[in-house]
Amino acid sequence: MKIVFLCVANSARSQMAEGLARSLARHSVEVLSAGSRPGGVNPFAIRALAEIGIDISGHKSKSIDDINFADVGIVITLCAEEVCPVFIGNAKKLHWPFQDPAGQGANEDEQLMAFKRVRDEIREKLFDWFSKEKMLRG
Repeated sequence: MKIVFLCVANSARSQMAEGLARSLARHSVEVLSAGSRPGGVNPFAIRALAEIGIDISGHKSKSIDDINFADVGIVITLCAEEVCPVFIGNAKKLHWPFQDPAGQGANEDEQLMAFKRVRDEIREKLFDWFSKEKMLRG
């Protein structure tokens, strides 16, 4: 099973979802992420996941044009207020709207807190979904 997480910049939500999903899903589940306008992985996303032992420091933002969707089983869009990338294909489509943590907060501490909040929301959603779909790592 191949799962692709999509958002606009592939810098925060979809990157965190990819890292979290890889840590939670069975090894038979392949996880990728991409964006319609990739913009580099946000350092706060890297820090928020590092705090829970997940290293995404080697991740790169990818364009949806770089993904071979022919064998993708599930596409999950994560955008909330902005327009999500449009995916036209045969994969099952899910939409999980999470607020974009980028740019939230008046200072570095508040920004990191916003990323940690969204990280925890995504982790909870993934845990519940993987459990229900029997894809949770045993």
